[in-house]
Amino acid sequence: MRAILSFVAAVVVMISISEASAAEYEITNRSALVFAEHDGTKLVGDLYLPKGRAKAPVLVAVHGGGWQIGNRQFYRYWGLFLARAGYAVFAIDYRLGKPGSYPAAVYDTKAAVQFIRAKAAEFDLDPDRIGLIGDSAGAHLAALVALAGDQYASAYRDDADAAVPANVKCMVGFYGVYDMYAQWTRDLAARPNDKIVEKFLGVSPMQNRRIYFDASPISYATMDHNQIHFLLIHGTDDDIVDPETQSEAFLSALAQAGFFVRRIVIPGAGHFWSSDPFEGDPHSYSAQTIPRLMRFLESSL
Repeated sequence: MRAILSFVAAVVVMISISEASAAEYEITNRSALVFAEHDGTKLVGDLYLPKGRAKAPVLVAVHGGGWQIGNRQFYRYWGLFLARAGYAVFAIDYRLGKPGSYPAAVYDTKAAVQFIRAKAAEFDLDPDRIGLIGDSAGAHLAALVALAGDQYASAYRDDADAAVPANVKCMVGFYGVYDMYAQWTRDLAARPNDKIVEKFLGVSPMQNRRIYFDASPISYATMDHNQIHFLLIHGTDDDIVDPETQSEAFLSALAQAGFFVRRIVIPGAGHFWSSDPFEGDPHSYSAQTIPRLMRFLESSL
């Protein structure tokens, strides 16, 4: 019986993948577009466009990697898949690796949203249908910009698009970090020699607890932001970002504040899988998210 159910589930996923790409848009790829220059660093992104779709909705994609590693190529597979399905994807790089680099990466992510809105007519995108998608640390940055982008306005006022609104309609997060203090506590047990949150923020919570609050998306899960839709995705076996204190806690906070929020839980999934290839493999973790992910995008963008 279990084998039959697994087969049926695989067939459903394969059908969903086929339906998602039924429009079969051709793809136009604009590589290494410079969307901002911050402190001497040129920030670039790859834009995957559904050729022939007028005013396409667009997702700004923010890669994970503990705020220390990673690049825009993490979203190559999602960029190709979603562009064929009619959704543009702008996969970005942001500044990495320096201790105490917060809030630089937040400003970089916000600038990408502003750039896409400012250039919407040039790329035939819909400036009123912009979302964010991210994984792990990228989900943290995406959620923070979605909920608190207006809080990050004191720097880079000379950016060409600094006056452009950075509001978005939705956010999709794979196994994200939404409570920085909870993740710091997790790091003590899981990776005591590489406290990723403390590195990113530059201080421990014993030195500055306020920065942990300010840098946490969960702090902004309030009713005045509840027009934004959220989809939270995680596995049951994540040993790096704890589902209970991150996605589950964030889900509860969003729901209490009246947000439209949905969750996908993948049995057996750990961390670091959203950037893997998935088309042609209905058993992959990413492929399992596709039916509900596409329904979420259809209703939210």
